[in-house]
Amino acid sequence: MANEREEVGEYVEESITILEAGEQSRVFDENMLRNPLSLLELSAPVVVEPHTSVLEAVKRMEDAKVGCVLVAGTGKLKGIFTERDVLLRIIAKGQDAVKVPVRQVMTANPESLRESDSIAYALNLMSIGGYRHIPLIDNSAAPIGAVSMRDIVNYLVRFFPQSILNLPTLPRGNYTREREGA
Repeated sequence: MANEREEVGEYVEESITILEAGEQSRVFDENMLRNPLSLLELSAPVVVEPHTSVLEAVKRMEDAKVGCVLVAGTGKLKGIFTERDVLLRIIAKGQDAVKVPVRQVMTANPESLRESDSIAYALNLMSIGGYRHIPLIDNSAAPIGAVSMRDIVNYLVRFFPQSILNLPTLPRGNYTREREGA
């Protein structure tokens, strides 16, 4: 009985701390997916011009630790270039990353979203289109960011920090015994 009281006391203290810190309740429901993309913690976009070499675009992705660059010309989104494009359009085809400009291997005129679009809409678009990144644009079609699957997963993890971040690893015996892949 004393343990239960201690646990309740700790829960109450934690709840008070959360309320004092001004944090909102972290109860997840369907409405959370209706929130706008502007609630996600997005980093500034990495933007390159169409004539930028693939190698320079990859260096910019690496420096910013992102999986895509947005390609813009005359202040408007022209395309998106991703890690997948590097693998499938450069390496797989034996192209020279120094000589090939991004405009030749980017996805031109990609689907895009606005910050006011819902998280659910972004998830739907990613699921149906098989995208891992979707550009965000403003009213004049200028790139202002990119939403990634990682951004959405990080948003969802905030609602279940104890359940997700503190999971113990499974004992090795629970893993598949056959080798998969290479």
